[in-house]
Amino acid sequence: MVAHVFEIDPEASEACLRAQVEHLETVKAQAAAAQARATAAWKAKRDAAERAAGIPASKRGRGLATEVALARREAPVQGGRHLGFATALVDEMPCTLAALECGALSEWRATLIVRESACLSVEHRRRLDAQMCGDVSRLEGWGDKRIAAEAKRIACELDVAAVVDRSAKAAEDRTVTIRPAADSMTYVTALLPVAQGVGVYAALKRSADTTFDDRSRGQVMADTMVERVTGRPAAQPVDVHLNLVMADTTLMGDDDAPAWLDDYGPLPSAIARGLTGDAVADAEAKAMLRRLYRHPRSGQLVAMESRARVFPKGLAAFIGLRDQTCRTPYCNAPIRHRDHAVPKHRGGPTSGLNGLGACEACNYAKEAPGWSVTTVERDGVHEAEFTTPTRATYRSTAPPVAGPPVRTISRLEGRLSIDLITFDAA
Repeated sequence: MVAHVFEIDPEASEACLRAQVEHLETVKAQAAAAQARATAAWKAKRDAAERAAGIPASKRGRGLATEVALARREAPVQGGRHLGFATALVDEMPCTLAALECGALSEWRATLIVRESACLSVEHRRRLDAQMCGDVSRLEGWGDKRIAAEAKRIACELDVAAVVDRSAKAAEDRTVTIRPAADSMTYVTALLPVAQGVGVYAALKRSADTTFDDRSRGQVMADTMVERVTGRPAAQPVDVHLNLVMADTTLMGDDDAPAWLDDYGPLPSAIARGLTGDAVADAEAKAMLRRLYRHPRSGQLVAMESRARVFPKGLAAFIGLRDQTCRTPYCNAPIRHRDHAVPKHRGGPTSGLNGLGACEACNYAKEAPGWSVTTVERDGVHEAEFTTPTRATYRSTAPPVAGPPVRTISRLEGRLSIDLITFDAA
C-alpha cells in the first residue's frame, strides 16, 4: 500500500494528478505528526533511563537534540527546535497535533503555532491550542502569516505580559550573519530589535531618495550601508583579514581553477586574483603568503602535528581551513572550537588527524555520556565517525580545497603545493 501511494501514472488525468498531489501533502503532514510522537517517546525513554541511572536532572537529555537532528539528516542546531516542537505537540497541544495528523496543518504551520505560544504557561497554551485548532475547518485557506498572526493575537489575549516579556528578551538574540549567494555575492543579515531595524532601513532608504546618479535604488542603499559600516567608499578596498586558498598556478594566471574563501566558499579565479591584487596595490593593506599542501588524489589539505594539549595557533588555523565548517554531519555552523576527536585525557594526540573543527553546540553535545568520535585518514581523505548513545553512526569527510587538476610533483613527494593568501590592515 505504501509503495502504491508513491507511484505516479504519467497517463493519469490532470484531475487525478492534482488529487495525488493533495493526498501526498496530507501524507507529509501525517508523517510529521508520527515523527513528533516518536521523538517525544524517545525523549521520555531517555529521561527515564537517565533518571534510573542517577543522573542529576540538570544533566539529563544532554546530546539528545543533536541525535534527533542527525536522525533527521539536519544540522544539529535544528535538533532543539524539533525536540521542543515534538514535546509541545504531544504533551501540551493535542488539537494542533490532531490538525497535523489529518493534514489540516503542514509541519511548518504547526511550528508557527508552537512558536507563538512558547511564552505561555501550560494552561494558557492548551487554551490557545483549543481556540486555534479545536475546529480545523476554520483553518482552511489560511496562509503562514495568518496562522502566525492569529496565534500571536490569542497569546496576547491570554497573557500579554508574557508576550511583552519575551519580546524584551528577544533583543538579546540580536546578531549579524553572513552566507553565500549566487554569482560571487553574499548575504549579510542583521537580526535587530524592530525599532533599530526600521531605523537602519529608513536611513538607507532616505539616502537612496536623495542620491541621483546612474545607480539603482537598491545599489545606492547597498553602497551606503558598506560606506557607513566600514568608513570607506564602497569601491575602495577594506582593511580586513581574509583566508583565501588558491593554487600558485592560479595566482600567477596559468589556470582558472577556483579559489576558496574562508566563511564564503568557492570563488572564481578572476575575483580571487582581484582580491589579492587589491591588497598588494593598496599601500595601506598588506598581503601575506603561507605555504600549504594538498593531497594529489583527495584534494584535502595535509595535516600537521604537535604535542601540545591546546592546538597551537598554526595547527588550529590549519584545521579551520581543512574542515571549513563544523565537522558534525549535516552541520553548517562556523567553526568555533578546535577539538580532540579522542579526548586528551583518553590519550588522544594533539594532531591534525585527531583534530576537528566544531561549533560550540556540537562540541558540548558530544561530551554527553554515550558519544564517541574517531578519525581516520585513507588515501588523503580525512574521515570522522560519530557514534551516538543509541549506537547509530554518522560520518563526515573534510571537503577538498580549490585547485587545478591534480598532478604529481616529485620534488614535493607527490604533494601539490597550495598558497594561502591572506591580507589585513597594516
